[in-house]
Amino acid sequence: MKSTTNELVLPTTANFIQQGNGKPVVMIHGIAASLHDWNDLIPELTKNGYASYALDLLGHGDSPKPASRAYHIEWLFEHFLRWITSLRLTEPAVLIGHSLGGYLALEYARRFSARTRGLILVSPFYSRLQLPPLLRRSYSNRNLRGIIAQRTPQWMFRIIIDITSRAMGHSAGALHALPEHIRAQTAFDYTRTAPGVYNIPNVISDLTDYLPSLSIPTLVVWGDHDQTLAPASFPKMVNAMPHAQGEPLLAGHVPHQSNAEEFNALVLDFLRRLDQNT
Repeated sequence: MKSTTNELVLPTTANFIQQGNGKPVVMIHGIAASLHDWNDLIPELTKNGYASYALDLLGHGDSPKPASRAYHIEWLFEHFLRWITSLRLTEPAVLIGHSLGGYLALEYARRFSARTRGLILVSPFYSRLQLPPLLRRSYSNRNLRGIIAQRTPQWMFRIIIDITSRAMGHSAGALHALPEHIRAQTAFDYTRTAPGVYNIPNVISDLTDYLPSLSIPTLVVWGDHDQTLAPASFPKMVNAMPHAQGEPLLAGHVPHQSNAEEFNALVLDFLRRLDQNT
């Protein structure tokens, strides 16, 4: 990954939360989201003896938002790297990343395998080819999605999210795929994401060729009704990685939120087995 940090003086601070004690688990949200993605998981990690760390990525949530019309993935990675280094962890961490956060987790593990005890990748974004053609074209215009997001009020985002959630439904028979508090947080996070962030999916490097070299224990969880990234791309990833296992759920792009109880159980089971083997 080439460094382009000379194009931007990166902020040295990040908004984050730290809870619990024990082996470290670091959580990385996806595009236009925030550390609140992990509100259902963190209490379970704390209760089971793990130390949780979650941040707002550069341009997201309450972290700094540089005034750029087109963010680069290197900026987010370098900002994340400075933050995780500042934690001064005394042992390797398990990284949990959703979508774009999965990309950052993979890149960190590729560059710093000795600092990575395990990976939990949730609907991970590792290649632009995972995007449906229409979504790929919309991201190819570096300004269009940012302008739309900047000019769309929160209430309109909320309506779109509600319609999508209701259309998806829930595997347990509920009216919505996402609980009300998550729908509200999702709409709020969209409106406070820097517009330049929407350039990132257009410029990420393809990590496909690196997957066979990542021998770190990995759990890949995805929704088999994902409409953001192609569900067929996730089994391919599992097959390419030497020590990966896959767990599809009856869900969309955010199984950690729509199927939180099921997802949390998978995470805790993976962590316990990792503890037994290390």
